[in-house]
Amino acid sequence: MEKRVCYVVGALSLSPSLRPCPAAGDYVIAADRGYDALMAYGVTPDLAVGDFDSLGYTPNHPNVISLPVEKDDTDMLFALRRGLELGYRRFVLLGGVGGRLEHTLANLQLLDWLTTQGAQGVLAGEKTAATALRNGRLVFPAEMTGGLSVFCNSGLARGVCLSGLKYPLEDYTLTGSFPIGVSNQFLGTTAAVTVKEGCLLLLWEEKGDLYSLLPQLWISRGAGEA
Repeated sequence: MEKRVCYVVGALSLSPSLRPCPAAGDYVIAADRGYDALMAYGVTPDLAVGDFDSLGYTPNHPNVISLPVEKDDTDMLFALRRGLELGYRRFVLLGGVGGRLEHTLANLQLLDWLTTQGAQGVLAGEKTAATALRNGRLVFPAEMTGGLSVFCNSGLARGVCLSGLKYPLEDYTLTGSFPIGVSNQFLGTTAAVTVKEGCLLLLWEEKGDLYSLLPQLWISRGAGEA
């Protein structure tokens, strides 16, 4: 089947390189103030969700889900749940970083949560991209430049191997309490990150190449079709 993607857009500093370009079968969800970002991009979402406290008004859109301000799920999490219900297993999360620290941390945790749902997500905004890797391997192409940071999200991540990077690791155990994986560097060669047991958060600099990189990330992670 065709690989479909669900875009979830939150509050976002506009960048031409991050403008969503959904293909046939893709789905776009505006999470609260992400509605303004999408309108500025000229992209009409398929669905708008949120309590709209940040947006300041309820969108005039034919498909709106208004949420209470007091709730357990963040607007971003509710949007991801909806995407999962619709059958999507590949998610691009735009925005939700660089503003309130607690929301940035929550959105990074959502990348981990998606791996527990048989899904995968890539988060991008404020010149940063991130994804989570659980019990698997992710390969970056040789044209990648700059830094890559690899963290254990919580607890222990066993059997961590980093290759093709300035600071390699072999069968290492990362912990959620010590950031030994911060500020590694690409070397102009294919780089790989492997974890045998546990979940890693990977963060790198987004240089306007997110959408060209995505197909390689989806393939290397080997998830099933949406």
